[in-house]
Amino acid sequence: MCAMRPEPGHEQGASSPGWKAVLTPEEIRRALSRIAHEILERTHGGERIVLLGIPTRGVPLARRLAERIGEFEGTPAPYGSLDVTMHRDDLRLRPARALRRTEVPSGGVDGKTVVLVDDVLFSGRTIRAALDALNDLGRPRAVQLAVLVDRGHRELPIRADYVGKNLPTSLRESVKVKLEETDGVDAVLLGELEGSAK
Repeated sequence: MCAMRPEPGHEQGASSPGWKAVLTPEEIRRALSRIAHEILERTHGGERIVLLGIPTRGVPLARRLAERIGEFEGTPAPYGSLDVTMHRDDLRLRPARALRRTEVPSGGVDGKTVVLVDDVLFSGRTIRAALDALNDLGRPRAVQLAVLVDRGHRELPIRADYVGKNLPTSLRESVKVKLEETDGVDAVLLGELEGSAK
């Protein structure tokens, strides 16, 4: 007997009142597969690439992309994590931030194409901090950006090279990305802003 598939936006644990699902687990899977293909096309088969996820949800996304690349090419791409906490421009406003881990593959980043991976691209300030943090690790040949969702409203001249979904939003709205690894479910939700902006 097969279980009935929940309606979009009603996956178990995926939504709450006032929130609607804009990406289902299958759509997230397809978006990551497409991004992995695009990375391979633009980097000549993934030659000398390193994927670095920005905590929290960028890290499992980087791992998934590395695995997808492995499925297509036979060898997973090197991946790790890049903590940007100490490089954020709002650190003095919110100094009590938990430090996350930076883990770089053994080959380092010098001379590599580094693909930064994050869940949502919004103002661009997190990515600016990531570029500063990356500068402390070495000198990549090139830096690219992959995001699951681009919601617009940039405050800095930063754009993603690979986007799972462009999601036009108002500043009164909030985007939540939930992933199996961190939240027990895959979903991208859109709802009214709760408190201050991300």
